[in-house]
Amino acid sequence: MTARILVVDDIHANVKLLEAKLTAEYFDVITATSGSEALEMALRVRPDIILLDVMMPKMDGFEVCVRLKADPETAHIPVIMITALDQPSDRVRGLEAGADDFLTKPVSDVALFARVKSLVRLKMVTDEIRSRARTGEKMGLHVEDTADGGSLDGRGRILLVEDRESAIARITGALGDIHDIAVVSQPEQGLIDAAEKDHELVIISLSLKDSDGLRLCSQLRSLDRVRKIPIVVIVEPDDTARLLRGLEMGVNDYLMRPVEPNELKARVRTQLRRKRYTDRLRESVEHSMEMAVIDPLTGLYNRRYMEGHVGTLVEHAAMRGKSISILVFDIDYFKAVNDTHGHDVGDEVLKEFAHRLKAHIRGIDMACRVGGEEFVLVLPDTDMALAYTIGERLRQAIANVPFDAGAASGPLSVTMSVGIASLQAAHEGPEDILKRADAALYRAKNDGRNRVVADAA
Repeated sequence: MTARILVVDDIHANVKLLEAKLTAEYFDVITATSGSEALEMALRVRPDIILLDVMMPKMDGFEVCVRLKADPETAHIPVIMITALDQPSDRVRGLEAGADDFLTKPVSDVALFARVKSLVRLKMVTDEIRSRARTGEKMGLHVEDTADGGSLDGRGRILLVEDRESAIARITGALGDIHDIAVVSQPEQGLIDAAEKDHELVIISLSLKDSDGLRLCSQLRSLDRVRKIPIVVIVEPDDTARLLRGLEMGVNDYLMRPVEPNELKARVRTQLRRKRYTDRLRESVEHSMEMAVIDPLTGLYNRRYMEGHVGTLVEHAAMRGKSISILVFDIDYFKAVNDTHGHDVGDEVLKEFAHRLKAHIRGIDMACRVGGEEFVLVLPDTDMALAYTIGERLRQAIANVPFDAGAASGPLSVTMSVGIASLQAAHEGPEDILKRADAALYRAKNDGRNRVVADAA
């Protein structure tokens, strides 16, 4: 793993020492010797992580961090503050300024590299989501993104895995007034609770009496359902080896015993803010991307999605020697529905039509609205005979039950015409099958509508 690191310190010897250590580990290092220079370089170079000295003239590290986190362009860059200050109040001040970690001089090389690699991994995840957001914006989609790192409106949902009564009392006493805390003493129960309940953060003791807290950390990071939950571990001051193992496997943060309540609150707040930010951004991206390929009226896939995906389905079928069929269908005389009853009634017909369609197809089938009253249904692993049966079943589901057009119009009789074609040769593309299905649909209309016609080629 490599990354671009900005080292900020007003003492030249300190800069050169960190630069040499990080370069030896194959990191790309850039440097700054003042707070103002650091702000300028962060904007211009966009580093992956910033190592920031606290005690600098004119603008100290706390102020630099606050400014970095307030700027939307730099708010997502992890910051590690490095200083000779070693009081809990100093760490809390740094965390409240927005720092992601706080290391005390002289900094252990092992601890420094572990924290850098851990934060770089987290930033890579955020960068990927933000990249998808920018792609969505280029497509004309709105994706919500903010610089505040996430909101803490409402109480956090925290799972504590600890078996020391004194530690449980200390942690719940510090956090219980502002967050909801569930406590378990066994890692096995912790894994079950994390998977089944909607926790936002897991705090795990690495000094459980009869269990291995690191094993739970590993399990949480290996299961899809819970791997995005941030983990904070509590370690003994002399248990550096286990702490480094935890950071290597993806632990987000740590606290040394005895746990200082204000530092605990600050680190929990940082993790909850980051999780809520990434969750919100991920949901916004997924929703926006979904809206780009979903027809808003019917909830079916739109033409853009069909054109981008049907080729893959046909190619896979041809490669595996499987069948695939495509149904093309129109609602008969739909223009008359709009002209007679109005577009509002027409929209209700389209929505009910889509509802019935979805109720009669499988999860692997792809239903699309490609025009006003024009639809396409792609049926993987379906030959012509089965496709015809499905088409006839769909036709009956539409024709046999009148559509509710409201009190003013009463029930409406709606029918559809269907054309079917199937993959015939491995070299065929989706356009060939669609063309033959269109031709079959044209025959269905010419033969009187409200019927299913299969391609005879």
